[in-house]
Amino acid sequence: MAPPKRHVRQDTRTPTPTRRSLLAGVAAFGAVGAAGCSRVATASSAPGGDLLGRLRAQGVVRLGIAGEIPFGYIDRDGRLTGEAPELARVIFKRLGVDEVQPVPTEFGSLIPGLNSQQFDVVAAGMYVNPARCEQVIFADPDYQMLDSFIVRKGNPKNLHHYQDVVKKKARFATGTGYAEIQYAVDAGYDEGDILIVPDQVAGLNAVEAGRVDVFAGTAVTTREVVKKSAKAEATEPFAPLVDGKPHVDGGAFAFRPAETGLRDAFNTELRKLKRSGELLRILKPFGFTEAEMTDLTAKELCGR
Repeated sequence: MAPPKRHVRQDTRTPTPTRRSLLAGVAAFGAVGAAGCSRVATASSAPGGDLLGRLRAQGVVRLGIAGEIPFGYIDRDGRLTGEAPELARVIFKRLGVDEVQPVPTEFGSLIPGLNSQQFDVVAAGMYVNPARCEQVIFADPDYQMLDSFIVRKGNPKNLHHYQDVVKKKARFATGTGYAEIQYAVDAGYDEGDILIVPDQVAGLNAVEAGRVDVFAGTAVTTREVVKKSAKAEATEPFAPLVDGKPHVDGGAFAFRPAETGLRDAFNTELRKLKRSGELLRILKPFGFTEAEMTDLTAKELCGR
């Protein structure tokens, strides 16, 4: 998800701790202890990199996560989970690396943290886009994603696309670092009027409290978070317009640019999981459906 520009309006209310913020705090505490008992493998100058061999020797791979449900987070029992960590467990085990270890950080720090070797791989459901492809290399996407809105029950303003939000002058919110910021701006929404909240739980709270008319997020996060709400609902998923054309995002694992060997080995196992249908089985508990399975490639989404 592309980072927002700095003049967007932040939610400055003193928040009730959300599930995401609490879990991210637990994860950060756990990572302090983890840092003392294992080291991130250092960079290699070998063609294709030799990180996979070194990870096999260590028996552990460190995953950069952003504490975001359902992509990568620490649950109430202190266990690393989410669609990306669970997929990582399966693929890295097949690659001869038995243990995965979380390194929580802010979403905007994932790529810098990866390239400064704070962890080995980004496992946070990160969208693949051309700007990021200049900094890291991506595996092929393990899911594709449309957008959706959280609105009041009955959708009283009839909001289904970003153009509706602009036309109806609806009060609009989305999450920190979300790609939806740019989609709204591209549709004509004034970036300074966007309310930025920490995550989809805070977005749901803002809609339920009437502070905004709509919160934009991924289809999987919106439909999951409204399940227990008596006041809000999620709209049907839709593709935002990019350069006037419907755009489908794809999320993937990210690797340091020199580590093409690890990326290629990861892709080989990912393709096997896609062909067998096991990928959907792994992701389904986190709200993913057949509609989110994809044959998109990193090359396509990187624009080259």
